[in-house]
Amino acid sequence: MGLSNWFRKIFDSSGAIPADERALSAMSKDTLASSLEKLPTGERGWIPLADAARLFSTDDQQYAFGEFDDAGKNQLATFAADYRCKPDFRPTEGRMYFSKNG
Repeated sequence: MGLSNWFRKIFDSSGAIPADERALSAMSKDTLASSLEKLPTGERGWIPLADAARLFSTDDQQYAFGEFDDAGKNQLATFAADYRCKPDFRPTEGRMYFSKNG
């Protein structure tokens, strides 16, 4: 594989961000839903954990989706089911990924 083909494989058409590392809009649940609908099946995107906490939890950001945040976890699970995606909580990266299901 030539070097230029290797770069094309790693980066999307803009040459800036790997296709499976796309930032999604999280201004509201509606904008997140719209971003997810545009995401190709099988790919994933992410939002900052602060935005995930703001959208789905009433607990402080540091406690969002924790042991006692059943309401936040339920809201996130309902949203994920409605928009056929799987959330992936990554606290060390400060991100929540969403993988688009079929």
